Amino acid sequence: MTSSERIPVAILGATGAVGQTFIRLLDGHPWFYVAEVAASERSAGKSYAEATRWIEGNMPADVAALTVKACDSAQVTSPVVFSALDAAAAGDLEPAFAKAGRVVLSNAKNFRMAADVPLVIPEVNASHLGLITAQRAARGWSGAIVTNANCAATVAALAMAPLHEKFGLKQVIVATMQAISGAGYPGVPSLDILGNVIPYIGGEEEQKIEREMQKMLGKLSGSKIDDAPFVVSAHANRVAVENGHTVCLSMTFNTKPTVDAAISAIREWRGDASVRGLPSAPDLPLRYRDEQDRPQPRRDVNDGRGMTVSVGRVREDPIMQLRMVAMGHNTIRGAAGGSILNAEVLVKTGVISR
Repeated sequence: MTSSERIPVAILGATGAVGQTFIRLLDGHPWFYVAEVAASERSAGKSYAEATRWIEGNMPADVAALTVKACDSAQVTSPVVFSALDAAAAGDLEPAFAKAGRVVLSNAKNFRMAADVPLVIPEVNASHLGLITAQRAARGWSGAIVTNANCAATVAALAMAPLHEKFGLKQVIVATMQAISGAGYPGVPSLDILGNVIPYIGGEEEQKIEREMQKMLGKLSGSKIDDAPFVVSAHANRVAVENGHTVCLSMTFNTKPTVDAAISAIREWRGDASVRGLPSAPDLPLRYRDEQDRPQPRRDVNDGRGMTVSVGRVREDPIMQLRMVAMGHNTIRGAAGGSILNAEVLVKTGVISR
């Protein structure tokens, strides 16, 4: 696709932390370019540079000059819409864009568990994008909503996918250590998080982790998803790490794997073939670390340009069967980068026209 053939995209919630991550990741993208930015009414009418407190690196000059629009489907006309909206706004705005014929790639929680809305990690369940046909028929719109999962659930689901495929998960206990960037900007007050662990994350964080993985690791059956038949118990904690959610997992299976068999399954897994070679796809969606003290956010979070999930410490569990540690970049793989990869799959499969 030449630069003149790139697809124009809009970013809703463009001034926030996830919106800014979209802009950084789309800068120079071979298939997409940021044509429109939209945010709240208080930002509308200003230049993006004027409306935004930029957090990381340098703001792309072409985006800096754009005028911020209101999040209105009559004003924002790009065929592809990346939504970094808060859940309070997404519930009304995202369907309006889909009804207007736009393909909406959403980071919000509102529609993840809707029966006709794909909840997608492309390497894990690209086939679930087949729900779009049922969604359009049921809702009477020509657009679509495609969601990516809670950021911690994304890390866990990617790490567990090869094990579930080979051995069949039955029970999962997950404890997360989630980075402060997951709380947005300015996020958690410094006197609350420095030297501290907060054993609670609002917004039904634990419930999202517990319910989203069954859908993602389930099977597409006609026009619905049959959830994977395992149960999850989650503990979510906020820790003083900038980027990178760490997830400790203990698991039981229908067929108990040996430690070596589990490690081999992780090492050999490449995920759905439709994803390979896409601009945002990493060479390895999962990387197994042999070191006893890895993965670590400081050392591993940017592996695969933030799109690779690192896994380590697979070992026997005295109560469950196996345990392990996984870690991934929460604002890239778990948010903006995941949505962009979803959009790339939709271009490859013809749902989004070039």
